[in-house]
Amino acid sequence: MAVSVRFLDIPGPRADQRPVTATHHGHTRTDEYAWLRAENWQEVLRDPSVLDPALRQHLEAENAYVAEQMADTADLQKTLFAEMRGRIKEDDSSVPMKHGPYAYGADFREGGEHPRYFRTPRNGGDKSILIDGDELAKGKAYFQVGAVDPSPDHGRILWSYDDKGSEYYTIRIRDAATLADLSDLVEGTGGDGAFSADGSGFWYIQLDENHRPAKLFFHQIGTESSEDRLVFENDEPGFFMSVDDSPLNDWIIVSLHDHETSENWLIPANDPAASPKLVAARQEGVQYDLEPAGDEFFVLTNADGAKDFKVMSAPASDPRPENWREVVPHEAGRLIIAIQAFEHFLVRLERKDGAPRIILRDRKTGNEETIAFDEEAYSLGLIGAVEYDTEVIRFSYSSLTTPEQQYDYNMRTGERTLLKTQEVPSGHNPEDYVTRRLMAPAPDGELVPISLVYRKGLNLDGSAPCLLYGYGSYGISIPASFRTNILSLVDRGFVYAIAHIRGGKEKGWDWYENGKRAKKTNTFTDFIACGRHLVKEGYTSHDRMVAEGGSAGGMLMGAVANMAPQDFCAIVAQVPFVDVLNTMLDDTLPLTPPEWPEWGNPITSKADYDTILAYSPYDNVAEQPYPTLLALAGLTDPRVTYWEPAKWVARLRDKTTSGNPILFRVNLDAGHGGAAGRFSRLEEVAFYYAFMLKAVGAAASAA
Repeated sequence: MAVSVRFLDIPGPRADQRPVTATHHGHTRTDEYAWLRAENWQEVLRDPSVLDPALRQHLEAENAYVAEQMADTADLQKTLFAEMRGRIKEDDSSVPMKHGPYAYGADFREGGEHPRYFRTPRNGGDKSILIDGDELAKGKAYFQVGAVDPSPDHGRILWSYDDKGSEYYTIRIRDAATLADLSDLVEGTGGDGAFSADGSGFWYIQLDENHRPAKLFFHQIGTESSEDRLVFENDEPGFFMSVDDSPLNDWIIVSLHDHETSENWLIPANDPAASPKLVAARQEGVQYDLEPAGDEFFVLTNADGAKDFKVMSAPASDPRPENWREVVPHEAGRLIIAIQAFEHFLVRLERKDGAPRIILRDRKTGNEETIAFDEEAYSLGLIGAVEYDTEVIRFSYSSLTTPEQQYDYNMRTGERTLLKTQEVPSGHNPEDYVTRRLMAPAPDGELVPISLVYRKGLNLDGSAPCLLYGYGSYGISIPASFRTNILSLVDRGFVYAIAHIRGGKEKGWDWYENGKRAKKTNTFTDFIACGRHLVKEGYTSHDRMVAEGGSAGGMLMGAVANMAPQDFCAIVAQVPFVDVLNTMLDDTLPLTPPEWPEWGNPITSKADYDTILAYSPYDNVAEQPYPTLLALAGLTDPRVTYWEPAKWVARLRDKTTSGNPILFRVNLDAGHGGAAGRFSRLEEVAFYYAFMLKAVGAAASAA
């Protein structure tokens, strides 16, 4: 007998309305749900148990409502979970990367949730487990390993962990021979550290009470963290700060940057007492990254109008800009994404005409060779190598139909060695699927790329359901890479499509700039145009289309829900950045000052205020028929605070005229990335896939 699987006609929890007004630039807004913001949010990030009981009660009521609405998909969720787990090689292992006398890698034990980090002798042999994530996670609702880095002499391991989901990492030092942790304990860090040349200590970045990278310290191993020496202080809350070492253990690079501007400082790795030395002072809009290369630095920069970036060289003894010389000139439309230097070669990852490629350059002759592939849409990743004096690099390749393959490539001989092909234990035949690259016309005439995959033989008459995914912010490009999870939808007749909308860099730096600040609405109209193009071409219909996005992509979901609610039957918004204006007006929040270059500063600029107000999803919720919607959040998320979707959902329920359910599920034990374990994460995916199948009316037949 068929089981009816449909949403219940029951109201969701109603949050009290407690209006608060605020006036900026002569404009007054009322926020009736401002009280959902925890006043002690800084404390909650470190200790979720201190959340106001009234707020916790409201969030638990939301979770109970979701559980009631999704109860009839319990068997389907189990089926989806089993399918997705069946596509994972449970005892998988990375191919170890050679590094000095050892080769380092990570693996999983059968049934294990968390990775184990190991090393073997350089040319193979028995594994030594250095960090066991499963053992360390026992008894914890959340656990994630951050950095795992050997000291220059390989005698010690610097490792870090987060056990709240709040991205406050604790750094420990482990003896690589005895596997015992030393007494050293450094809390409240960004997670990474950089060893001194002799391995006697390390540099790290301390986060302040607002979760910002505020200070660089040096810790001498064997001493109390209270004795750590302050090396450098970030004087600009709008800048991120990171610290990294170099392959030859000769330099420590301290990088400060926002989304438009960067600045770098150098410290000799063999002189922990040295003060950082400035390379080039920050200049608004100018970005540069340093790549150590023996007696010189390579510099990847957009200086002097090189919008899609160029590569310069500078002497290591004095790498100031006046000593830069051009190595790879700027070429409009060819975006240089990253570079990596080796003793005899300079390697760069770039994108041209929407397709990635790897370029190998002989440092002596200047001759270049290209690694590229022929599929319509594919993903190429530069893994590189840890060692500087190598002629062998590693890269990865996949497409929406082709599982990931890892290759070693000899830069001298051109020999390509396949090291590993991603295994799908339950079986996968790429020939059963079709991948395509379409171009959707945007309202202003731009052509927006769409990567899609569907099962061969699918009837493209508009009857197929479709999942359209988008992001479109920070210049992040979404790769057309292999995703085993999505097969659970594709095998049930879905078309899976990625909208490569403006705000990313799929078509170069201009593609990014034309999807930010005053031009942000291009991101939203591009996504809507992609959906309409898929309908026009017969891939789906609007009443069968589900939209998905997370974080800034969740903001995209909120915007298109307001702008074109009739275009989608359902929307999934993961950790959605939907209360954009309130967040950008609150300079105490972790990411607000660093995000002003991306969105604008509505505190100081009326123009920026007006721009954000015009699209901010929370501010533009209107009385109209919204589609069925699912919002997902994490209580200890420092990036998109839980109250953004909580407020948004409350206002949507108040305004929608459709009667479609608005669901909100918050993970009370995790942050921005959701559950950390690989299988517990699959349970979350199975949940929102079941929601999608239910929304398109396919849940009963899919169970």
